[in-house]
Amino acid sequence: MEKMLIGWAEESLVPNKKVSLEGQFYERISEYVETEVTATAMAVQYGEEKAIIISCDLTSITSALMKTVREKFAQMTTEIDPKYLIIGATHTHTSIGYRADLTGTVQLLNTFLPEDKKYTQLVQTDDSVISCEEALEFLSDRIAQAAYKAWMGKKEAMYTNAFGRAAIGFNRRVCYNDGSAQMWGDTNTAAFTALEGGNDSGIELLYVFDADKKLTGIVANIACPSQILEHRSFISADYWGEVKKLLRQKFGEDIYLLAMCGAGGDQCPRDLIRWQEPETPINDPNISRPNVLERTADPSMFDLSGCRLAGKRIAGEIISVYEEITDIKTDIPFEHKALVFDLPLRKATISDYQTAIREIEYYVDKNKNQEQFNFKDSAALYVYAGTIQRYHEQQTQEIMPTEVHILRFGDVAIATNPFELFLDYGNYIKARSFAKQTFIMQLTCDDLGYLPTENAEKGGHYSAYISSGSVGHQGGDMLVRRTITEINEMFK
Repeated sequence: MEKMLIGWAEESLVPNKKVSLEGQFYERISEYVETEVTATAMAVQYGEEKAIIISCDLTSITSALMKTVREKFAQMTTEIDPKYLIIGATHTHTSIGYRADLTGTVQLLNTFLPEDKKYTQLVQTDDSVISCEEALEFLSDRIAQAAYKAWMGKKEAMYTNAFGRAAIGFNRRVCYNDGSAQMWGDTNTAAFTALEGGNDSGIELLYVFDADKKLTGIVANIACPSQILEHRSFISADYWGEVKKLLRQKFGEDIYLLAMCGAGGDQCPRDLIRWQEPETPINDPNISRPNVLERTADPSMFDLSGCRLAGKRIAGEIISVYEEITDIKTDIPFEHKALVFDLPLRKATISDYQTAIREIEYYVDKNKNQEQFNFKDSAALYVYAGTIQRYHEQQTQEIMPTEVHILRFGDVAIATNPFELFLDYGNYIKARSFAKQTFIMQLTCDDLGYLPTENAEKGGHYSAYISSGSVGHQGGDMLVRRTITEINEMFK
């Protein structure tokens, strides 16, 4: 009889230089390391079926990073096809940036600016800060090493899947009585009507043991990005760093934690009803509270106090559920499908395109006397620049090839996607899945932006604009239907 083999590995993603922190419109350079950011790999083999799942404390996984990791891994071993590598991001906003130095928005903005007013990067970098090119090489080396070590370290294993709850994620889109919606919108106004969607307090859990029934690692899936500390200027794995620390205090330093970010495109770790002001200032043009009322609630979920509380809640629940485990499984069905779904590109109309051009021209003319254009201007024009870029893109492209992985792990289904997927889509999949338990892993194997619902597109604002993602709600419906079909074929 075949034996289930599982291997673990963890590699630090902290370089020996300062980093440009990714995840905000404004520029931040790391000052110190609050918690280590890592790549954690779990390699699984059961007969001829294989997979390596890697969780990275990064904002996203670009196609360039994915391609480079697979190329490097292919040079290390031929025992597993690199297409079976699954790499996902926890979506921490305090990790290493590795994209091109100028974003598409900045490049486009420069074409509208006078020659003497080109975009200015306010935070100047030098050799003490790792460049984007260096960062890509560094990250791809470390992630490929984690995958290889996990694969080569496979041993006979057992597992059990379980479920817990912790209040971490909340909907972050606020609806108003004129039909509009706003990410991070103010709820302390008579125009407020509702939060656009719900939240999911569930934690999907998988505990892995060795042949002697000793716990070796934990997989935890939460429908909320790890972005409590998103405005800070230090390196941090955010609440997952706190969770890992507490689990290792309980189970030992050799315990691995594979963190999966569930469908959380419209989720955040903050309660917008019981709003708590940041303890220390933030520099985010999208977050403004003119009339803050004092509330009795959690500490600020912008700061370390809130991060530590969230980590304590998650780790406490993982430990509590572990202590109730009675059934450990050995003989399991395991299957892995590596697929490409052809989803429709979300398109801009000619009216959208022309409006975007007018808005940028108007903005530049209105501000032509300012000394420089910087990140504040880029943030203000992001939506219009993205619309123009999409209009040009759709002249030659209609389909967005989308990498998706579907796995059966005993009673558990794991379904990946490369989006910041709105919660409703994850709920549709979970509700109709034949599996007893379904894990959704977003921001995986590519970065195709937000995937909003139809309701969100009507409400507008950041995360639902055309420029916010490559695929719209029609593609979201297709993703759901195809994912459900693939899962249920495994479990029928």
